[in-house]
Amino acid sequence: MKYVAALFLLISSLGFSQSSDEVAVKFTIDRFFSAFHAQDSVEIKKTVSNHVIMQTITADKAGKSMVKTEDFSKFLKNIVAIPKEKKFEEKLLSYHIQVDGNLASVWTPYQFWFGDIYSHCGANSFQLFKENNAWKIIYIIDTRRKEGCQ
Repeated sequence: MKYVAALFLLISSLGFSQSSDEVAVKFTIDRFFSAFHAQDSVEIKKTVSNHVIMQTITADKAGKSMVKTEDFSKFLKNIVAIPKEKKFEEKLLSYHIQVDGNLASVWTPYQFWFGDIYSHCGANSFQLFKENNAWKIIYIIDTRRKEGCQ
């Protein structure tokens, strides 16, 4: 009976373990956000491809949903320009990672805080490409809302 229980635990743990690619993909996302919070544009650039696309799903003044493409270099300038005494944090609530060969997809629900003040929530969707044995973010899209948050 002990052997059956041990075998069951072994098989169960194998089913829930992450692949080395999943770990590397998560590391890339964590590195991106670590650099984001440190306002380190040089380090952020190391996590993305040279042609990264950044979009957000938002609403126009009439409340109609739309997709807005953001210039990544402008995003970096805006992050660096935040005064250092203004603390902000995008708290990732979970990671849903899928990998197929050199393509990875990551879904990260989040909450955004300025200091101790809650700002908004949403979800990020990242697409990554494995290039020269390194995972790079090639596409980012997010949602932002103030209501219906966890």
